Amino acid sequence: MTLTFWHDLAEFHFLQNALLTSITVGIVAGVIGSFVILRGMSLMGDAISHAVLPGVAVSFMIGVPTVVGAATFGIAAAILITLIRQHSLIKSDTAIGIIFSSFLALGVILIALVHTTTNLFHILFGNVLAVQDKDMYLTIGIAIVVIALVVLFFRRLRLTSFDPVMAQAMGIHTNAYHYLLMVMLTLVAVVSMQSVGTILIVALLITPAATIYLFANRLRTMVIASGALGGLISFVGLVIGYSFNIAVGSCIVLLGTCVFIVCFPFSKKQNLIKLPIGGRS
Repeated sequence: MTLTFWHDLAEFHFLQNALLTSITVGIVAGVIGSFVILRGMSLMGDAISHAVLPGVAVSFMIGVPTVVGAATFGIAAAILITLIRQHSLIKSDTAIGIIFSSFLALGVILIALVHTTTNLFHILFGNVLAVQDKDMYLTIGIAIVVIALVVLFFRRLRLTSFDPVMAQAMGIHTNAYHYLLMVMLTLVAVVSMQSVGTILIVALLITPAATIYLFANRLRTMVIASGALGGLISFVGLVIGYSFNIAVGSCIVLLGTCVFIVCFPFSKKQNLIKLPIGGRS
């Protein structure tokens, strides 16, 4: 089966696009996922990934690129959730539940009204094998921008993630970096639609970073390793999905979960399994 994949990779352009897109999305999702894990924003990632659905429908309605509508609605959802959390007694998980369900319901209604050949199933669960050249280039471009922003603002993102109170005392506008992270998270969610769809995006954001978090003691190491693991999982998931003719996005997600389950007991932070290193038993 694997030999068939490599043979087809050399022959078919669509598979080359799928490979580059999958690896790119896996890398950038792992990088952003590290900050999502540290900030306890997993539910925020889930909300934003679903909030882009009405943006996709609106894009078809008015004839603009999908990424524009999806990013607009994703950023709007992030802003609304943050405003509700900051200016009311409602906690963040409640605000996320309200906005998440509302945007998802709106998306389902709008998708039903749109007359397009695009399959809703592909929006929800991805279809990386159908990625066109322009989509691949857009994904790579957004990934480069997001990673460049992470490198540029790494120290301040690190400080606002670990100790926002100290960051404020140092004169750093923590809200600005919160919104910056929200924008980057939205962009990653938008480009991830091609590979795993809006339903499974959160798994690609969280699972590689959570796996590396079990072992890493430094944020820089965690970010780099999470990106590498995300890219590797996406690559292997594509190979398995294509070889056995099953959904690639689901393969990527399940493979990431399997890696996490295998690694979980061996983490020193969990202290569940102690490997003998020497000495007397």
